Amino acid sequence: MNYLETDIRYCKGIGEKKALLFNKLGVFTVRDLVSYFPRKYEDRSSFKPIALTCDGETVCINALAAEDAHLVRIRRGLELVKFRVVDESGSVDITFFNQPYIKNNIHRGDSLNIYGKIIAVGGKRTMTNPVIEREGAVGGVTGRIVPVYGLTTGLSQKIVMSAVRQALDACASDLPEVLPESLRKKYKLAQTGYAYENIHFPASFEDLELARRRLVFEELFLLACALGRMKGSHAKQSGILMHGQNIEEFFSSLPFIPTGAQRRAVADAVRDMQSGMAMNRLVQGDVGSGKTLVAAALIWYVWKNGHTSAFMAPTEILAEQHFETLSAFLAPFGLRIGKLTGSMTAKQKREVKAELAAGELDLVIGTHALFSEDVEYSDLALVITDEQHRFGVNQRSSLISKGEKPHVLVMSATPIPRTLALIIYGDLDISVIDEMPPGRQKVDTFAVTESYRTRLNGFIRKLVSEGRQVFVVCPMIEENEELPPNVKSAQEHAAELQKYFPDLRVACVHGKLRAKEKNDIMSTFVAGDIDILVSTTVIEVGVDVPNAALMIVENADRFGLSQLHQLRGRVGRGEHKSYCVLVSDSDNEATRARLKIMTKTNDGFKISEEDLKLRGPGDFFGSRQHGLPAMHIADLCSDMSVLQTAQQAAQELLLSDPELSAPEHAQLKTAVERLFTLNADALN
Repeated sequence: MNYLETDIRYCKGIGEKKALLFNKLGVFTVRDLVSYFPRKYEDRSSFKPIALTCDGETVCINALAAEDAHLVRIRRGLELVKFRVVDESGSVDITFFNQPYIKNNIHRGDSLNIYGKIIAVGGKRTMTNPVIEREGAVGGVTGRIVPVYGLTTGLSQKIVMSAVRQALDACASDLPEVLPESLRKKYKLAQTGYAYENIHFPASFEDLELARRRLVFEELFLLACALGRMKGSHAKQSGILMHGQNIEEFFSSLPFIPTGAQRRAVADAVRDMQSGMAMNRLVQGDVGSGKTLVAAALIWYVWKNGHTSAFMAPTEILAEQHFETLSAFLAPFGLRIGKLTGSMTAKQKREVKAELAAGELDLVIGTHALFSEDVEYSDLALVITDEQHRFGVNQRSSLISKGEKPHVLVMSATPIPRTLALIIYGDLDISVIDEMPPGRQKVDTFAVTESYRTRLNGFIRKLVSEGRQVFVVCPMIEENEELPPNVKSAQEHAAELQKYFPDLRVACVHGKLRAKEKNDIMSTFVAGDIDILVSTTVIEVGVDVPNAALMIVENADRFGLSQLHQLRGRVGRGEHKSYCVLVSDSDNEATRARLKIMTKTNDGFKISEEDLKLRGPGDFFGSRQHGLPAMHIADLCSDMSVLQTAQQAAQELLLSDPELSAPEHAQLKTAVERLFTLNADALN
C-alpha cells in the first residue's frame, strides 16, 4: 500500500489518542497530514540587537543568560521563573508563569535564542513566556521561518510540526508528481518534493513563494481538470434541435414588460437550443430579479417545439410556489402541468407518473422525487434546476439521464462573483440577470445591538397593527450547551415572543419538523394567519410572502453575508415598505464592518464579492453548499491570476487528451479521479 494512505494512528509518536485529535482537523492519513498546510508563518530567521527592539514588537534575539534562573512563589497556584539576558546592546528581563522546570534549564552564561513580544516601559525591556532554546539546538524553532498550524484542544504547534516533519521524511519517495514535466517547465513550477518541504519548512521566503505557487497551481489545475472532464462530456454532446418560435408571443401575454436582462437570458438559452448542441447554461440573478420568468419563457419555447420540461426545486415549499407561479404564466396557453413531490399520496404519485410516461404532461414541477427510479419521461427535452448549489452532481445527473441528451438550465439566486462562478460551474455558459423588475423595493437594513430590543419589539407591534407580517430568524433550533447563552434558538425565542405578544399569532418552523408540518406552517403564514414566524434558515431560499415587511435576524454575526442577503430577500416582495434588522452584540471590529456592508447596499453581487474576500469560498454558502471541495491552500481572492492560468492550462491539456490517457498523464488522471470520488456529491 502507498505509505500516503497509512492511517496516522500508525505514525511514530501519534497513536490512538492523538490520532483522534488530528481527525478533528480533518487529518486521517499521512496524505492528509502532509497536505495540512500552515495557516501562517512566523519570521524567526533574523536576530535583532536588544537596543533596536521596540515596544510591542515580536522579535528574535540572541543573548547570554546574565544569571541563573530563579523561582518566585507569589501565592498558591502562581509560580514565576525569572532571569535576565543580555547582549552587547542591552538587557531583557524574562518571566515564565507556572513553568517551574525552566529554573533548572537556564544557567548563567548560557547562549540562548529567544522569540517573543517585547514590552518596553521607560528604558526597561521585558518578555513574558517567550519561546526559548539553546543556540544551535537541533530541530530548533528559532533562526528560521516557523510554520503556524490550525490547532484543536490537546494539540500543540510542537506536536503538529513534529508529526509533519516525520511524515515528510517517511513519504518523500511516495509523493506523486501529478503535473507533467512539460507543464511544469512551461509555467516554471517547482517539483512536488521541493514544494511540500518548503511549504512546511521553508528555507527562505523566496522558497516559500515558489512552493506555494506550485501547490496553488496544482490544486486549481486539478479542480479545473475534474470539472472540465465532468461537465465537458455533457457540453460537447449533440442536443435536441429546437426550431425558431416567436418568443414575443409569450412576452406579449404578460401583464408587465420583461427587463432587458430577462430578455437577454432567454435569447442566450434559445440560441443554445437552436445550435444542435446540448445547452448547459447557468442563469444567475439576485433575489427577486425574475429568474422564474426566464424559466417560464423557455418551458413555453420547448412546448412550442413539441417537447416536455422538468423543473426541480430543492424543497416542497418552493416546488409548490413554482407550481403556482409557472401555472399562472403557462396554463393560459394550454400547457398541461403536473406536480411530483415526496409528500403526495401514493395514488397521486402513480397518476402523475402515468401521465408523464404517456406524454400527457408538458411540464412537471417537483423535488428530488422527479428523478426516482420509477419515473419515466416520454420526451424530456429541458431540465431546469433551481438553487443549483443545493443539488449534488449525482442528483442533477439522475434527472438528466431521464431524457435523451436534454438541455440543462441551472438557476441560482445566490449571486456569485463571476470568477468563483467560473470554477463552481466549470464550462457552463453564464447569463447574469443584473436588472431588477420595476416595483421591486429596496429593503432598508439596520445593524443594531441587544440594547435596541424594546424599540424593536415596538416596531414589530406597529407593523403587525398595520396588517403586516414578520420573519424572525435564529441561528439554531434549540438551546445548545456548547454555544454561548446569548445565541438565540428558534424554539425558545418563539416562546419568548409569544409571552411578550400574547395577543399575536406566533409560530416556529425549523429543519427538524416533518415536511408536512413545515409545509402546513408555511402555508398558514403565506395565507396571512400567522403574525410572527420564527425560524431557522429553512426559509432562506425562495419563499414568497408579499405581506411580510420585516425580517429580523438574531445573532446576525453567525451568518455569512450572502446568507443574510438571501434572508433579507424574503421581504420587500409586495407593495409594502420593508425592513431588515440585523441584531448582534458582537464587539469584534471585523464582524461589525461585515454587518455594516449589509446596511449600505442591496446589490447581491457586491455583497458576494465582500463575502468571498472576508470568508473565503469554503464558508461562502455555509456548510457543504458551495459546490467546491475544500481548498487546502488556494485562496480564490488573492490567487485569481493563478486560477486563470490553471484553467487555461487545463483546457489546453483536455483538448489534446480529454481522457488523460497519455502515459505522462497517468498520475494526473489518478489525482483527478481521486478528487472527483471524494467530492462527487459536492461538485456541481
